[in-house]
Amino acid sequence: MLNQFNCLSGKILRIFAALLLLSAAASAYSAPKTVLVLGDSLSAEYGLSRGTGWVALAEQKLKQNNIDAVIVNASVSGETTSGGRSRLPALLAKHKPDLVVIELGANDGLRGLPVAAAKANLLAMNEAATKANAKVMLIGMRMPPNYGRDYADKFFAMYGVLSKDIKAPLVPFMLDGVAEKPQLFQPDRLHPLAEAHPIILANIWPTLQKIIKTK
Repeated sequence: MLNQFNCLSGKILRIFAALLLLSAAASAYSAPKTVLVLGDSLSAEYGLSRGTGWVALAEQKLKQNNIDAVIVNASVSGETTSGGRSRLPALLAKHKPDLVVIELGANDGLRGLPVAAAKANLLAMNEAATKANAKVMLIGMRMPPNYGRDYADKFFAMYGVLSKDIKAPLVPFMLDGVAEKPQLFQPDRLHPLAEAHPIILANIWPTLQKIIKTK
């Protein structure tokens, strides 16, 4: 009788342990995904009313589509790839994101910094995110033609090469459909007006949505 009791108790304990594991797995699966946006002024709502930039619009779109995800916007106006690289480890530790959206490089380009240095910083950010078990999505940028054809071409090509090297989804140019329309920019001719941000989101959303749903 004692052996039968011990055997039954062992089975109950194993079943209970299995149920706990299933419960933990289900909880982890159903937990909201966290998206960390690491960008510059184009993502930090520079010159805009709060809630009108593409990141805030993406949050609204997530809710409208019943996608269980939250966005942490860690974008800072004036940020370079070097600045993003130095800030990312602390952000990863704090927010534990499932996806890191990197929208950086424009300020490197505007300052004429070496393309190779920007690429190295982006590679380091991908490595840090990967080690933290986060997927990376890249958002590319073009330089104005007055920066020279050679530099502008190398700068733009950097994102495509990097995307293939690290196998990260890429939005080639976030200002597609905006850059050629001066009326969509603030007086500084660098930062889009609020009216342009739905267009920016339209460029980014298909890739962002796909990653969140499959991550």
